[in-house]
Parts: sequence; C-alpha cells; structure tokens
Amino acid sequence: MDARFNLFDNELAVKFGKRFANASLVIGQSSLPKATQELVSLRASQINGCGFCTDMHTKDAAAAGETPVRLNLVAAWREATVFTEAERAALALAEEGTRLADHHHGVSDETWAQVRKHYDDDQIAALVSLVALINAANRLNVIVRNPAGSYEPGMFADMKS
Repeated sequence: MDARFNLFDNELAVKFGKRFANASLVIGQSSLPKATQELVSLRASQINGCGFCTDMHTKDAAAAGETPVRLNLVAAWREATVFTEAERAALALAEEGTRLADHHHGVSDETWAQVRKHYDDDQIAALVSLVALINAANRLNVIVRNPAGSYEPGMFADMKS
C-alpha cells in the first residue's frame, strides 16, 4: 500500500509537520503521565482507523516500557482490569472527545467529573490538547492513506526543534 500523497516529501507539509511536532512537545513535557499520553493517542487512533498512528503509538508505548497486555487491551479498556481509574477517565475522555459527532453533548458530565477527580489543571490542559492533536494527526494520515508498519520509535525526533 502506498500513500496517496507523501507528507514527508512536500516542503509545505514538512513545515507544518515541524510545527505540529513542536506542539506535541508541550504535551510531552507536561506532568500528564507518559503512559497515559500513549494510551490516549492509541485509543483515538484506533477509533479513527489511523493505522499509521496506531503503529506509532503502540511502538512508542512499548519502547517506553508499556506491557503487551495493556496495549492489547486498550480497545477493550472498559472490560479490562489492567488500567487505573485515572487511565480509565483519560480513555473515556479520549473516546468521547474523538466521537463528538456521535454524542449530542460531546464529552459527558460524568466523564468530565472523573477527569477532574484524577488530574490537576495542567494535566487536564495537556489531556484535552492531546485529544485534539491526535485527532488532527489521525485525519492527516487517514486522508492521505499513510500506511502502517514502517514506524520506528524516535524516527521523528529530528522534526522537533
């Protein structure tokens, strides 16, 4: 499978990609746990059918020490016992924030209350920003049909400056 358009071989797309990557640095430097960041990114990517981002965040999470059991259960997190209550709140926010068109009121008050219970204001800002950013990344990759499978952890480190 080939991409419809190579976002990594176009000057404008590369400029945008660098700025996009820099935005992710703000989230990465936040106090939101790295494991939570990867789980949220993985879940949104699964929902959006973004193979490229699913590949990336599965591999980045594994490289950071995430267990195969937890990675394999992200899609079924509600029925899994391996996630903390805080992670469950973040995953619920990721799902509801990704499926905005499916819910008349967007993110439910119940989910928001759980997020408020487990995260401080800076972590919430990072979490909300992450959900928005990963959804944008998913859309970029799905639109151009960027294929999955070739990502190596750290391969975009040079884009962040």
